[in-house]
Amino acid sequence: MIDVTANRAVRTYSRRIMAARVLWGCFQPLFRYSPRPFWGWRRWILRCFGAKVGPDAHIYPSARITMPWNLSLGAQSAVGDRAILYALGRIDIGPRATVSQGAHLCAGTHDHRRADRPLLTPPIEISADCWIAAEAFVGPGVLVGPGAIVGARAVVTKPVPDGVIVAGNPARTIGRC
Repeated sequence: MIDVTANRAVRTYSRRIMAARVLWGCFQPLFRYSPRPFWGWRRWILRCFGAKVGPDAHIYPSARITMPWNLSLGAQSAVGDRAILYALGRIDIGPRATVSQGAHLCAGTHDHRRADRPLLTPPIEISADCWIAAEAFVGPGVLVGPGAIVGARAVVTKPVPDGVIVAGNPARTIGRC
């Protein structure tokens, strides 16, 4: 049986993290409404909030980023329009990796085996030279190996080996790069 009261009573975040989340919410309009070619401006805002952002990373203004201090973007990486980086835990995106439009990287879940459903934040790692295609979902704790491709609308809940192409729901290997 689910214990909703116990779940709501747990303080998931410190006061400092809660204050940072409120502050990030106040600054998001400066990120979201910046003109598309203002890549440096958005990199600067993310760095101000603790993100590690490599040179020449391109983050589109409509990308939704939760808790940027849990985000690392490698050099020349790209995060497309309407991508969701739900960074309750670490999300590391390697150099030259692309997260396409509408893709969802979710570094948070709950322990369904416990009645109070505590928050879990397993990290996500998107290695160098990967492509997460349009509207794909990458779940908590997933490692996508170097050079791998996650096909459009794929659902990835397990590690993706180096240099393979996965697609479908659940994602399965369909080829090699």
